[in-house]
Amino acid sequence: MVVVDGAGLVRGWSEGAAALLGCPAPWALGRPLSDVFRPVEGADDAEYRAGTLDLDAAPGIRDGWEGRRSVRRPDGRRLDLELRVLPVEDSGDRPMRLVLAADTARTWWSTAGRSLLEGITRTAPVGMAMFDTELRVVWVNDAMENLSGIARERFLGRRLGDVLPDLDVEESEAEIRRVLETGVPSTGREYFGHVLSDPDQVTYSTSCFRLENDEGQALGACYIILDTTENHRARQRLTLLNEARKRLGGTLDVLRTAQELADAAVPGLADHVTVDLLDSVLCGEEPPAGPAALTASATLRCAGHRALREEPATPTPPGEPCDYAPSSPGARALLDGTPTLAAELDPDDEPWAAGSPARGAYLRDLGTHSLMTVPVRARGTILGVATLGRWQPKGPFRDDDLVLAEELAGHAAVCIDNARRYTHEHTAALTLQRSLLPRDLPGQNAVDAAYRYLPADAEAGVGGDWFDVIPLSGARVALVVGDVVGHGIHAAATMGRLRAAVQTLAGIDLAPDEVLAHLDDMVGRIAEEGDESSGVTGATCLYAVYDPVGRDCTLARAGHPAPALVTPTGTAGLVDLPSGPPLGLGGMPFESTRIHIPEGSVLALYTDGLIQSHSLDAGQGLDMLLDALAAPRASMEELCDAAVARLSAHRPGDDAALLLARAHALGDRHVATWDIGKDPAAVAPARAAAARQLAAWGLEDLGFTTELVVSELVTNAIRYASEPIRLRMIRDRTLICEVSDGSSTAPHLRHARTTDEGGRGLFLIARFAQRWGARYAGDGKTIWSEQSLEPTGAGTHAFGDLDAFPDLDSFGDLTGADDACPGGTGCDDAGPSGRRASPGEGGTS
Repeated sequence: MVVVDGAGLVRGWSEGAAALLGCPAPWALGRPLSDVFRPVEGADDAEYRAGTLDLDAAPGIRDGWEGRRSVRRPDGRRLDLELRVLPVEDSGDRPMRLVLAADTARTWWSTAGRSLLEGITRTAPVGMAMFDTELRVVWVNDAMENLSGIARERFLGRRLGDVLPDLDVEESEAEIRRVLETGVPSTGREYFGHVLSDPDQVTYSTSCFRLENDEGQALGACYIILDTTENHRARQRLTLLNEARKRLGGTLDVLRTAQELADAAVPGLADHVTVDLLDSVLCGEEPPAGPAALTASATLRCAGHRALREEPATPTPPGEPCDYAPSSPGARALLDGTPTLAAELDPDDEPWAAGSPARGAYLRDLGTHSLMTVPVRARGTILGVATLGRWQPKGPFRDDDLVLAEELAGHAAVCIDNARRYTHEHTAALTLQRSLLPRDLPGQNAVDAAYRYLPADAEAGVGGDWFDVIPLSGARVALVVGDVVGHGIHAAATMGRLRAAVQTLAGIDLAPDEVLAHLDDMVGRIAEEGDESSGVTGATCLYAVYDPVGRDCTLARAGHPAPALVTPTGTAGLVDLPSGPPLGLGGMPFESTRIHIPEGSVLALYTDGLIQSHSLDAGQGLDMLLDALAAPRASMEELCDAAVARLSAHRPGDDAALLLARAHALGDRHVATWDIGKDPAAVAPARAAAARQLAAWGLEDLGFTTELVVSELVTNAIRYASEPIRLRMIRDRTLICEVSDGSSTAPHLRHARTTDEGGRGLFLIARFAQRWGARYAGDGKTIWSEQSLEPTGAGTHAFGDLDAFPDLDSFGDLTGADDACPGGTGCDDAGPSGRRASPGEGGTS
């Protein structure tokens, strides 16, 4: 590249010229062009001079000249050159010239040299312009005309701001001026603008280098512009997709994920977006398969919407049902997954407006001129449809925008389907959990109980917390709170198994530490049977038994938080109770503790989810719980509400259970106790004492069955057990009869033969009592029975329901100690008629 002034002297000499012609710049600058391009002997000197030296002599030279010439390098080597002379506007009388030369003898240039020279001016995709030192345009190529949409004549002699008034040219001119002043080229600077006849913003990359004379002074600058709009848009699409992938799927909520899709596409891709999902997807159910099922039963609801304008309001707010006309693009996307691109949209004529005037009016009011409809599809199943629109001044959607919309919808669909699957599992786990937890607390008089159960949020999942109130024999009650480690349906199922096991163990009246030992073995077996995917690794539990007669409570815990006790005076604190290892470790001992509980005290059992969260440690939570419970006159429901309200600001991420129990006491008016000697003659006085106690309680109608039960229990203790023997009767919701002895032998039912005189005692007790059983202690056992306080009619005739036993020709054990003293002192004789002796006659039956 060589710059020649009006006198034909070389004023600009590029490195390429020095390499091609073998002349360094200091030697060439200032010399006539004829000294540099010396013709080869035999060349047409006149034509050569017309093309290079006497430039004004050739016709049309002001419009440029091109041709091939042969020249001689200073080293004598011949060069066959492709030449092009271009006029450069200047303020002088004779314009300067730009001479471009290339060696046609080189292999790569022999076929492409002419195309390169022509391409610089005509077909090059790179826009080029030359500026003088006043930043006036002196030359542009065809690509610059195409980039700007302005003819070359309007550029020449003007500055960019004069030609492109809408373009912010301050940065461009600052770049050119910096190059002119420093001589340091600039490359790869990116600018934004609207240089194309396109309403969308375009980007271009610029480079600039300085043109100098032989003294190194700046003659001007060459400015090169490359349209990088497509590359910029590709980067924008990639950035938008990456950002959307980060935002989508952050929660396992279907509606929130659908809204995240709408938010991710606005405003980067569209001006308004609506996401409609099948109703079955929102409910967590499996979406219908196949077009037929979709057509017949599909119901869609708006699940997400976002628009740059709040007005007008969308005709279908989120959560409301919506429909599409069968011929609309939305219906096609729903039925067969076909996306639709309407680059130029007429809301009144497009088929998607059919059957939905409100939707058409909405898009028309927005000024929507371009629309896309894409299916929301995951794993081959269509979950819904997304509609994206643009309004002015943005340009229409392109094909690559449709591809991007499908990518966004596809990624969102996977997240939505994951959320749907989670919703389905979460709903199933909640259903299972609710079916396993007690709906109502059982009736009993030992405590006033109330509870609160707070399920975990959707992100944490269903937990394994549980609680229970279990009536026990002797008017006692068991209070249980437990927590299975982990979340999900496995945790809920494990919780159900443990709760059932606790109820079974409580039914056989095991001590709290023994109950926990059995649960520990059970959790170990569950862990061995399960797998790592279940997420269940153990459990904690607190088991307490309160006796309203003795007003004491026996407690044991396995890794569970200690219970709180609030006295009637309002003093609240934690019960000093050994923690014990969590369930599932195996082989570790548990220890029970017995404490005295004053009547009216409140015992609080809870799980760690109530007092601990991300923003609250366990110590702070305990203090807040104790403060909320320190109101002795409040009801149980009021105390539960106060505790939940105090801790609700720190919503736990785990399930939370709270069980409150206010202790009652059964005094002497409800309990009667007698010591029984180990003598068959003691049966009759025991029965008589029971009858007197029934009369004192106004329960004479229960006399027959109660005397029968007392006779059999006392007789068996005298016959088969050891001292001390004690009879206790408790009037609670039921009439409880208990006989304790010093033996640990277990009673059992047996079916006596018709010829046996005994062996029917426990069988008869089981027939007349609502419940009966045995419990064991370190110093012996207790056989107990419970009868309803309502009379059953058994006492209205001799032996009442005994008519149901036709094989009883004799009453065997019904005579109490008759085998020991038939007809003797202290025994009644049931004569041949089976008549029951009156109480005044004495006897046992």
